[in-house]
Amino acid sequence: MGLKTVRYKEVGLLVSRYLATEEDSETANLICELKRGRVRGYLTRAELEKTCRWKSPRVIRRIKSNTPARIRATTGRALATQSERVRLEYLLTLNGVSVPMASAILTLLNPQEYGVIDIRVWQLLHAVGVVSTRSSGLGFTFNHWYQFLMIIRYFAEKLQVSARDVERALFLAHRAHQKGTLYTKRREAGKGQKNRGKRRRGRILI
Repeated sequence: MGLKTVRYKEVGLLVSRYLATEEDSETANLICELKRGRVRGYLTRAELEKTCRWKSPRVIRRIKSNTPARIRATTGRALATQSERVRLEYLLTLNGVSVPMASAILTLLNPQEYGVIDIRVWQLLHAVGVVSTRSSGLGFTFNHWYQFLMIIRYFAEKLQVSARDVERALFLAHRAHQKGTLYTKRREAGKGQKNRGKRRRGRILI
């Protein structure tokens, strides 16, 4: 697991190099479908399951163990709050929802403001010196997610694109620089990957 030498010293240049503003058709359709959930103010069980299958199908059984009422109530509270910390904490109370999964839910609901935090984007940010912890890209907490969120929103505003566009560029850049397998053998068996084509402590190199 690792990256080839990343020759970009400024993450803004790296994002610009791999920036694309079009989603693949499956993701675009799911974002369009979940607009109803955003307007409604909560997700249905079917909508949460579709999000899970898009992000990490391996946890679908745990997602299905949540009752429809629990999903409606929990996602409703998450969408109603103005606090990013509280929003994440609510989502994490659902069975099968980790920080990356919660970030995927928020991204599909509002790609203008959110992006998916995962092993690829974090490893790349670490490689160029923007973040300094969790070099493996695993075991995220609220602080990691919020740091990531501030980074991608910063560049989204700077480049006049969505936070999701910035996250996708980082994902694609990692894939272009990846060396070997994404996970070590001990972790590969249990790790799903996204079906697709983040307080700020780190330095942002502009």
